[in-house]
Amino acid sequence: MRFYTCMEGVRLAFKFGAWKPTRQEWLLGTSCVQSEEKERIMKFVFKKDAKSALIGRLLMRKVISEFTKIPFNEVILKRTEKGKPYLANDITEPSLRNFNFNISHQGDFTVLAAEPLIQVGIDVMKTTYPSSSTVPKFFHTMRKQFTAYEWQTIKSQPSEWKQLEMFYRHWCLKESYVKATGIGIGHDLQTVEFQINTNELSPQTVTCDTKFFLHENEMDGWQFEETKLDELHHVAVALGPSQTANEEKSLRISKFKELQFADIVSSAIPLFPEEESDWVAFQSKKEKIA
Repeated sequence: MRFYTCMEGVRLAFKFGAWKPTRQEWLLGTSCVQSEEKERIMKFVFKKDAKSALIGRLLMRKVISEFTKIPFNEVILKRTEKGKPYLANDITEPSLRNFNFNISHQGDFTVLAAEPLIQVGIDVMKTTYPSSSTVPKFFHTMRKQFTAYEWQTIKSQPSEWKQLEMFYRHWCLKESYVKATGIGIGHDLQTVEFQINTNELSPQTVTCDTKFFLHENEMDGWQFEETKLDELHHVAVALGPSQTANEEKSLRISKFKELQFADIVSSAIPLFPEEESDWVAFQSKKEKIA
């Protein structure tokens, strides 16, 4: 089942926090990813982390295969030195040579964004209270991650919860940019500043009016899509400068589609035979609280 045409952006979400995989689902999923990916997934101590990572790899393979027409089981994924996944297959179709995709998983969701023509990065964050400190102390430990202007925006919110929401919203924005560029987590985040115009986000709408500054210079070529998947999860999608003069990102904003597991594997082709030991290993993993 396809959810898009090949020349439009894709935004997909899967609520892995609510997914309780059956034996059949888990064995199918683990047989449909590369061996090194499965090995990495199975090293997680907690079920929640293993689920989120498996869904991320399956989402990438699904979208890549349907975009590029590369058979699902022939998609080759590799990582850059900074850890960003990329497609290692040769792309013969000229219109897809700039095909770009990115995933994120945090809280209860795994999300994916893909674009046929431009750089894309995505980040999702769940708003929660700090587990081992007060909100002011938490903000103090994170003080170097935001500019003075951004901290003013965060701390001007009317309650600690709203301040946390704005904090995580800013974090999503910064991480989406870092992931789009592939520069890695060592980047000085104080060189990246966001000025927010729409104060409240909604799961029903996509906001694109946040301004982006790099080294104090406004970067008009970048666009950031922001929304909520539910009342707790913020998501930001960074879209890089257009490759062609007539490319209009603002005219094709894509809303997120939440998938079920059957949707994700609808076009899957196993790479390897199923191994019962994968199910035994998954069942032995710990449940992660929160």
